[in-house]
Amino acid sequence: MQDHAASGRRRRGHGSARRAGRDTRPSGPAYVKRQIPFFSFVDEEALVSLEDQADWLMQEIGLEFRDDEEALRIWRAAGADVEGTRVKAPRGMIRELCKTVPSEFTQLSRNPERSVRIGGVNQVFAPIYGAPFVRELQSGRRYGTIENFIELVKLTYMLPSLHHGGLVICEPCDVPVSKRHLDMVYAHMRWSDKPHLGAITEMSRAEDSVAMARILHGEDTMAENCVIMGNVNTNSPLLVDKVVTEAIRVYSSANQGIIVVPFILSGAMGPVTTAASIAQALAEAMMCCAFTQLVRPGAPFILGNFLSSMSLKSGAPTFGMPEPVMSNFIIGQLARRLGMPLRCGGALTASKVTDYQAACESADSMLSTVLGGANFVLHAAGWLEGGLCTGYEKLILDADRLGSYQVLLSGMPLDANALARDAYEEVEPAGHFLGCGHTMRNYEHAFYDAVMSDSDNVENWEERGSKDAETRAFERWNQLLNDYEAPPMDPAVDEALKDYVARRKTELPDAWY
Repeated sequence: MQDHAASGRRRRGHGSARRAGRDTRPSGPAYVKRQIPFFSFVDEEALVSLEDQADWLMQEIGLEFRDDEEALRIWRAAGADVEGTRVKAPRGMIRELCKTVPSEFTQLSRNPERSVRIGGVNQVFAPIYGAPFVRELQSGRRYGTIENFIELVKLTYMLPSLHHGGLVICEPCDVPVSKRHLDMVYAHMRWSDKPHLGAITEMSRAEDSVAMARILHGEDTMAENCVIMGNVNTNSPLLVDKVVTEAIRVYSSANQGIIVVPFILSGAMGPVTTAASIAQALAEAMMCCAFTQLVRPGAPFILGNFLSSMSLKSGAPTFGMPEPVMSNFIIGQLARRLGMPLRCGGALTASKVTDYQAACESADSMLSTVLGGANFVLHAAGWLEGGLCTGYEKLILDADRLGSYQVLLSGMPLDANALARDAYEEVEPAGHFLGCGHTMRNYEHAFYDAVMSDSDNVENWEERGSKDAETRAFERWNQLLNDYEAPPMDPAVDEALKDYVARRKTELPDAWY
């Protein structure tokens, strides 16, 4: 084990980069524009069968919409069959309502250069969401704090292959539950200029998020554009509670984006068979999509799928297994047939630490996510312990691999430079290309530079301290925080946001659950 204390963890001086004249702002594309074909896992017959199953579920079984009378009123007014809290829709009704969903839309960032395009051939990567614990190499595993949260926002801002901040990079467990959403949304707005999500756990928290976005972006800009989104999960199987419907009513009515993700642990929240769980996820998401369009036709919507297998011996969820990998491919095909943006997948693992298991499971899960065509990917970096823990080193290593996926998605050029005929004219048979003109012109960008990989010989590696990947990542995130410089913000806007947060905190009692 390395002596991590010697690395000077969390040095707070931020002047070194400025003195050296080095630009520490993230560089790279704001999102990925895919240049390769989508991977099709199943044929037309299979897709039709899954769609028919989803239609059957919506018409014959229906979904429960509980604890929100306004949602039931909206469904009745639309002509759905509502019995108590059970909502059934005639075949074709839901698909017709879903037709007004934009197939692509832009989420504006406060820095226009960081705005992202979601849907179509565009792919956007965001970090882990929702973990109550954090882990890093020196201090181990512990509950997340607001200090951890702000550090992770800053790291996400500085990692160019993460295009979007998400929201709950970790739970700041030292802040009351009733107030922490204000601190989280403000932190994303102040310490990063990438787009981000808003809160959803209560209607008032969603309203606070939308109100703060209105302060940041301005009334007119927000009226015409998506500047914030919410991410909600259905309560599978086949239950949509008021957390979902109220969040939809807040975000969609304001013409802001909403992501609805059935979280199905096959064998528990869905049948044990992958096909049935995929169809169930499709039905749940489509019903919620239709509800958004009843609230406001044309409101941005992202269809989600989070399918996990489980150990039938212990009941524990498993990640990176072949069944959820299949679902990432298939739900991509189904979403494209609907013309909807898709959220699924991520760098998922059940491993507790950043080890071989974490690498394998995350790689299999993320590769299927990328090839399957997910347009918006939460949990693309930092996920450990089945989503219960955010790993600092895992965040750094995952982000490095995301850069390689972006190269893959960019495809292979076939222009004159790529075919390199001039190199063959210069280099004789049995010669070498290392010093030729073509190589010199291309050497800086010819291959992806995996910053966190060590490809040197063993002697040099040992001379530098025999550091493994996790140790290198530990040093990397500490250096990034040391070099961090906040993106500029209009002081008047910052003051208005702080005033809003302070006022709302005085209005809200402390609550820890």
